[in-house]
Amino acid sequence: MISVEEARHRILADLHPTPAEIAALANAWGRVTAVPVIARLTQPPADVSAMDGYALRAADGTLGAVLRVIGSAPAGHPFEGSVGPGEAVRLFTGSVVPQGADAILLQEDATAAGPEVQVNEAVIAGRHIRRAGQDFAAGDVVVPAGRRLTARDIGLAAAANHPWVTVHRHPRIAVLATGDEIAMPGEPIPRGGIVSSNSHALAALVRAAGGEPVVLPVAADTRDAVAEVADAVHGMDMLVTTGGASVGDHDLVIEGLKMRGLRLDFWQIAMRPGKPLLFGRLGAVPVLGLPGNPVSAMVCAILFLMPALSRLSGLPAAPPPTVQAIAGAPLRANDHRADHLRSTLSTDSQGRIVATPFTVQDSAMLRRLAYADALILRAPNALALPEGSEVTVIRLDLLGI
Repeated sequence: MISVEEARHRILADLHPTPAEIAALANAWGRVTAVPVIARLTQPPADVSAMDGYALRAADGTLGAVLRVIGSAPAGHPFEGSVGPGEAVRLFTGSVVPQGADAILLQEDATAAGPEVQVNEAVIAGRHIRRAGQDFAAGDVVVPAGRRLTARDIGLAAAANHPWVTVHRHPRIAVLATGDEIAMPGEPIPRGGIVSSNSHALAALVRAAGGEPVVLPVAADTRDAVAEVADAVHGMDMLVTTGGASVGDHDLVIEGLKMRGLRLDFWQIAMRPGKPLLFGRLGAVPVLGLPGNPVSAMVCAILFLMPALSRLSGLPAAPPPTVQAIAGAPLRANDHRADHLRSTLSTDSQGRIVATPFTVQDSAMLRRLAYADALILRAPNALALPEGSEVTVIRLDLLGI
C-alpha cells in the first residue's frame, strides 16, 4: 500500500489540462481561463469626475469665489471648450473633465445662481478626479490565465471590452458504478440489493468542481460487462469507477478493464476509509477506481478526484485546504492507515473552531457524512489525543459539494 500523499502525487503527475475553447462571456462564469484576458481599452479612457459638481481651476476655487458657468457636460457628452480663469463647467459623476480644469467643486459645496456659481468650500487640485487609466490601461492583463472566473472577473472582462474569453473545456468525466446488487434510485431493487448513491453523488461532485459528468449504466459483476465500458469512454477525460476494486471474487474492475488494455499504476492506499483505490490508464483515458462503499467513495473523491478535476480544468492542483481546530472529544491512537474522521464543527467561547467526531465512524453510514462539516485528519500511527488538542481538518462546508 502507498500513502495518500504519494497516490495523489502520482495521479496529478499523469494529468494535463483540457484543450482551450472560446466561450461567450455571458456563459463563462465558473470556467477557467486558458490564456490571459488583456484589456482592449483604457479605463477610464479620460480624466472623469467622481462626483456631481463643477469643473474649474484650483486657483479659482477659493472660499467665497463666484465663477461664471460656461457650459454643462453630462456623462457621455464631453464639453468641447476649455475652462479659463473665473470659469466653471457643470459636471456629473462620470463626466469627462474639460481641458483647463484641474479640480472639482462638489455640488453640495456650491450655490448656483443663474449663470454663476459660488464656492462655499475651497477646492483641492486633483481631488474627486478619476485619472485616465486609474483602473487599467490598454494592454494590461486584467484576468490571468488559470483563474476560475467569478462574477467579478466577468464584469472586469466586460469592462475591458471582451465579449468572448478563451477557457479550458469542461473536463468530461465518465462515472461507472458496478455490482449485481445495486439499482439506480426509483428502479426495482433486486433481492438482497441496495440503491446506488455513488453515481449521483459523484456526478454532483464533478459538476460542482467544474466538470461534465457522464453517468454510465450500472455494470454487472462480470469481466465482460466491465470490459464493455471501455468502448464507451473514448473521448472522456477520465473514467471514475465505484466498486470492484477490492480483493473479493466478484471485484472485477481491474480484470475487466485489463481485457481492454488497462495499464495499472497503483492499487490500494494506506487510508481509512477507502483502502481499495486504483489508478491507471485505459489507452488515453485516466482511470480512477473508487471503493464501492458510498462513504469511502466520497472521501476518496474529495482527496483525489477533486484535485484531479482542478488539474484537468487548468487550475493549480493541490490537496483539499485544511485548517486547525480543537478536538471536541478524545481521539484514539491510530493504526498504520491515515484516518479521516467525519466530524461536526462548532465554535467555543474563545472563538476557536471545535471539531467533534461522530462516535461511530462506520463507512457505511452515509447520513453521517452528509451531516458532517469536516474530516479530522489522523496520520498513520498517530498517538491518542485528549479533548482540547489541536487537530487538522478539511472543512467540507467550504468545498462547495
